[in-house]
Amino acid sequence: MASIQRQIHTAIITGPTGAIGMALCAKLLAEGVTVYAVTHPGSARAALLPQDARLHVVPCDAAELAALPELIPEKADAFFHFAWAHTIGPGRNDMPAQIENIRYTIAACRAAAQLGCQVFIGAGSQAEYGRVEGVLTAQTPCFPENGYGMAKLCAGQMSRVECQTLGMAHIWTRILSVYGPHDGPATMISGTIRKLLHGEKPALTAGIQQWDYLYAADAAAAFYALAVSGQDGRVYPLGSGTARPLKDYIERSCTCRRTRRPYRRTPAGGPRPRLKKESAKPLSG
Repeated sequence: MASIQRQIHTAIITGPTGAIGMALCAKLLAEGVTVYAVTHPGSARAALLPQDARLHVVPCDAAELAALPELIPEKADAFFHFAWAHTIGPGRNDMPAQIENIRYTIAACRAAAQLGCQVFIGAGSQAEYGRVEGVLTAQTPCFPENGYGMAKLCAGQMSRVECQTLGMAHIWTRILSVYGPHDGPATMISGTIRKLLHGEKPALTAGIQQWDYLYAADAAAAFYALAVSGQDGRVYPLGSGTARPLKDYIERSCTCRRTRRPYRRTPAGGPRPRLKKESAKPLSG
């Protein structure tokens, strides 16, 4: 297959204020790319975006993405779509809300095409797979167990067809677990570190699940590489490529923070961590 080398001079990012979005903004700026960061109107986290003359904040609700061609004054080369509502807790099974996320994804594709983008890169999730033991690949059968995973799977498939119709390259990622600056306060690593720093004992399981964590800056580098040379129509599982027991990450967090506070195990059959994910040993590409 012939090598692809897209020239990315201007990029658009929806949902830019998460861990990957922030890191991707920094990566794109470092590569000399002009960035249009599409944020939720009134977002407090927008103030945390890199301060750079080439980064332009575009307040726009996900339900209004069709208006982006009127809000962005120049053509773009790549469109990164991270915006997604109801990603944790009961909202993951709010089916009407998840269906709306699919609609927003299709609207993002159409806006990207109108803005002249060469490639659309969507942020999927390992939740698309469901429970899997073993290596995750693009060919691994998907049996999602909640509305969030179902909607991500549907959005990836439908946006691929939409992009084909629009004549734009389509790349879909399935992100495993990411950590780093600007990570959400309820995630396992951030939440555990925060409790340790406050002298609390996090309630955790034995931590035997196999988990693959990728640093946000490395994930951002992968997204940029996919924009430049990713294959049209491909699905890329995105992780470090190495799975380790969850307790290893907890113990390393304790060591890095120079604390010897033990974590409290939850008895077998007791409540699980809120963001427990499928046991899997994923591939990075």
